[in-house]
Amino acid sequence: MDGASLIDDGFPATRLFNQGYSYTYDDVIFLPHYIDFPTEAVSLSTKLSRRVALAIPCVSSPMDTVTGSSMATAMASLGGIGIVHYNSPTIDQASLILRTKSHKIPFTHEIVFKSPSDSILSADDFCSAPCIFVTDAGSESSKFLGFVKKSDWDKLDDKEVRVSEYMTMSSTTLPSSYSFEDVAGYLAKDRAEFLGLPSLAPDGSFLVGAAMGTRDSDKMRLEHLVKAGVNVVVLDSSQGNSIYQIEMIKHVKNNYPELDVIGGNVVTAYQAQNLIQAGVDGLRVGMGSGSICTTQEVCAVGRGQATAVYKVASIAAESSVPVIADGGISNSGHIVKALALGASTVMMGGFLAGSNEAPGTYEYQGGWRVKKYRGMGSLEAMTKGSDARYLGDTAKLKIAQGVVGAVADKGSVLKFIPYTMQAVKQGFQDLGATSLQSANDLLRSGVLRLEVRTGAAQVEGGIHGLVSYEKKSF
Repeated sequence: MDGASLIDDGFPATRLFNQGYSYTYDDVIFLPHYIDFPTEAVSLSTKLSRRVALAIPCVSSPMDTVTGSSMATAMASLGGIGIVHYNSPTIDQASLILRTKSHKIPFTHEIVFKSPSDSILSADDFCSAPCIFVTDAGSESSKFLGFVKKSDWDKLDDKEVRVSEYMTMSSTTLPSSYSFEDVAGYLAKDRAEFLGLPSLAPDGSFLVGAAMGTRDSDKMRLEHLVKAGVNVVVLDSSQGNSIYQIEMIKHVKNNYPELDVIGGNVVTAYQAQNLIQAGVDGLRVGMGSGSICTTQEVCAVGRGQATAVYKVASIAAESSVPVIADGGISNSGHIVKALALGASTVMMGGFLAGSNEAPGTYEYQGGWRVKKYRGMGSLEAMTKGSDARYLGDTAKLKIAQGVVGAVADKGSVLKFIPYTMQAVKQGFQDLGATSLQSANDLLRSGVLRLEVRTGAAQVEGGIHGLVSYEKKSF
């Protein structure tokens, strides 16, 4: 807007994050900008790594109480991606990759059938589904011919016209043994509107990533993961700036040049630059910011996550290397902040733990239905092999850098992630940004301004002053 550049209000990021303070997401707040577009105009499409594109900036963490095949499948179906943990034998991890690859898009609506000679006279015929399947005889047992999208039907002037005159013909030929849930999955390869934008590989299978270590034995693990069809690998280390990781990055790039490799974790520009020079395709940012992580307390190293994301993203942008903000995500506002500060995606552990798709079984504690959630630096997880992540696999005495806890039942990620993404879009609208790139440009140019929140301001910015309240997300 005219005159906006003449008004000095708030702080540009370059000034705020160069004062010697380590800020978390809650410590900072963005000042609103100017809105001249609807929420629907906001695009959250992004990149996980140089060659892996996603429709939404959501990544599930490679933790053994967060990402198995169910979580990976759900995340891919929503347009994000899951990174399968490696706290298991190589063959077991590879089988989780294969299982994820074998799944199809979940089609959760009632499936309705019509024949080409039928007419659709009422919107009620769709039974709340976004489409109607067209088969030879109008039944599930006959040959699949195509589909009718409700959005196309709504545009018709003459509702009595036969389906054959406006249906979308299918270019997909499938065996008669395939269910219509399978058909819906194959239609997704053509990015059919009613199925959204799932994360798919060129062969139509779900995108899925896998974590791995940096020991010589992990080279054999990598071979099995590649054979299983993994689309990206994440080198999993609490402190990624090491000779071990740099050598593994070079090994992956030399032996599997078409496979993207993500390095980390890092929190400084110096750490990031070393991995970028080694050839990494993405960077994972965060050290001690997770709810079950005690690295900062035990080892006295780390960084506030808001500062870490901004600093690493600033250096990574110079080489066009995408950044994953890993840890510290408790709500949609944290996601907005991470992305606006330069992250391309957010990696979530506790935010997804306790969901239907997370590994483990529900139990009751104090009247709450919960699932176990443990840090990979906990002694319990280390006994399964995660000690290599902390370079402690050869140590006689194990030092915990995480805890074991429990989180409340969250339901299905297929329900709460779409809600969360809508909230993120509204946050971007308030910032005046129609995309992640737009937000980054506004931040780097100094148009987007921030301030540090006092403890009282943080209290004021949350729910307060009530005897009781009920909070429903959706």
